[in-house]
Amino acid sequence: MPDRSSANRAGDSNVAGPIAFDRIRLILFDLDGTLVDSVRDLAWCGSEMLRRLELPQRDPAVVHTWVGNGVERFVKRFLTNDMDAEPDPLLFDQGLQIFLRLYAAHVSERSVVYPGVIGTLQRFAGLDLHLGCVTNKPEPFTSGLLAAMGLDSFFELVVAGDTTVRKKPDPMPLHYAADYFGLDYGECMMVGDSSNDVTAARAAGFAIVCVTYGYNHGIDIRHSRPDLVIENLTELAEMFA
Repeated sequence: MPDRSSANRAGDSNVAGPIAFDRIRLILFDLDGTLVDSVRDLAWCGSEMLRRLELPQRDPAVVHTWVGNGVERFVKRFLTNDMDAEPDPLLFDQGLQIFLRLYAAHVSERSVVYPGVIGTLQRFAGLDLHLGCVTNKPEPFTSGLLAAMGLDSFFELVVAGDTTVRKKPDPMPLHYAADYFGLDYGECMMVGDSSNDVTAARAAGFAIVCVTYGYNHGIDIRHSRPDLVIENLTELAEMFA
């Protein structure tokens, strides 16, 4: 059994603070970049949208950094080739409708589950824990992707990008999940890959664990100071052993 206290030492460069694993009753998982590598489907749909609009294609390496703030912002980044710029409103409306139709038809063709995810969820399913998924992806795409990847049966609750009025990095989706199970926020953990997940968890009063392999806009997730950084979700399962 791993030494959980040593895994959370203040001097560990991967750790911002200790996690009371014995107190955790709910684990919420981000979807894109944490459970599923979905960027290839997103990128293909964005590129096809640009082709239909007769606009220039984007650098695939840059597209990888655009994931994580919802479909609308992702489309805006494709249209402007910029993280924060706003496209012409009419162009955005046209592009968004094209993208939504494309993604509905191609949500999981190129996506894959990350190594260690299935085994970890299976191990958690055998423990006295609630499992949920919290994502900024709209519900139809979320449910479709989870089902296609064989992950839907693991989660008692799925909070999509349109389930609550506000989405991550706002804490509202996390509080929604905790309230659903009637749990104190200190009994809950968020597992994600981006600064959005860290910000949401901190504001919600949740513990926060991040993986290194996700879509954090090309920035090392350690800079956001989550409570724990792991290379693979199997490491997290071992913490609950």
